[in-house]
Amino acid sequence: MTGTPAPFTADDYRARMERAARAAVEAGLAGVLVAPGPDLVWLTGYAPPAATERLTLLVLAAGQDPVLVVPTLEAPDAERAVGAPALKLRDWTDGKDPYTTTAPLLDASGRYGVSDNAWALHLLGLQRELPGTSYASLSEALPMLRAVKDSTELERLAAAGAAADHTYEEILKVAFAGRRESDVAGDLADLLRHFGHEQVDFTVVGSGPNGANPHHEAGSRVIGHGDTVVLDFGGLKHGYGSDTSRTVHVGEPGAEEQRVHDIVRAAQQAAFEAVRPGAACQDVDRVARAHITEAGYGDRFIHRTGHGIGVTTHEPPYMIEGEQQPLVPGMCFSVEPGIYLPGRFGVRIEDIVTVTEDGGRRLNDTPREMAVVN
Repeated sequence: MTGTPAPFTADDYRARMERAARAAVEAGLAGVLVAPGPDLVWLTGYAPPAATERLTLLVLAAGQDPVLVVPTLEAPDAERAVGAPALKLRDWTDGKDPYTTTAPLLDASGRYGVSDNAWALHLLGLQRELPGTSYASLSEALPMLRAVKDSTELERLAAAGAAADHTYEEILKVAFAGRRESDVAGDLADLLRHFGHEQVDFTVVGSGPNGANPHHEAGSRVIGHGDTVVLDFGGLKHGYGSDTSRTVHVGEPGAEEQRVHDIVRAAQQAAFEAVRPGAACQDVDRVARAHITEAGYGDRFIHRTGHGIGVTTHEPPYMIEGEQQPLVPGMCFSVEPGIYLPGRFGVRIEDIVTVTEDGGRRLNDTPREMAVVN
């Protein structure tokens, strides 16, 4: 995909809010309460101008119009949001109790799904006003709310994946040996922005023994000849996430390093081939884990095989044992098995995959063989 994608419309946001309200009913909830954060942006297109202690809350319930409760001083910004025509605004002024403004919108004895990043201050305020209400985390009550992407969302995810691929192709051209991990991480961040990311979320550069820590933060270690280096990077482009990992080697790899990399690459391929509608999320994890276990490294694969991605780089569904959620066309998630040998090196290979009508499609397409860098 080239250029800027068509913007979402008020009708897009209206459909999402209606979908959320229906999902709440199906889950036995009275409705959904959405605080500022990725859920609010996805549902309305509105992001408050800054983090604030003032209550902003979207109230969704079947049979009633969506209502966004906002501080009066921020109401003009909310009115300009693309999704504003699809909802009603109810504002409150400083010095007034925002919970008395919000309470009439809620069922006094209802149970509500609440976005995970809602402030405890606000939930406690609502409970004080409506002691008969109860609340559940939205990621637990409606974990699949954002999981199935429509065609316009898939376009954005594909564009973000392509930008991450271009970043990897360019990072292979830079010098690794003699430079700090943080220097290479800075190159990755610059390249992600160059290829259109408005936000860089992470640039993991784990060299030598640091590669055995899956979430190692790039530091001052100087990369040396003979190091295996795990690269894991991503962020947001057009509001949607990228996340890819490749493992490179400074100079020709040794036999064990190559063998471990080959095992991970085969596990990643097998897990990708397990992606199909109706398969359980845990099936993808099981395939990758079985391959690595059979090769003798099962205890060194120390994280889940994948996570969902969308308006955030980590979200449901998760490819992990115990997650029986069936895969559905339009779901997008990472497939990223790894092997980590403490004190020595690590290997991880990761692509974003979307479920199609008859299998899966990768949104990352750079070579998965171990690249040799200088």
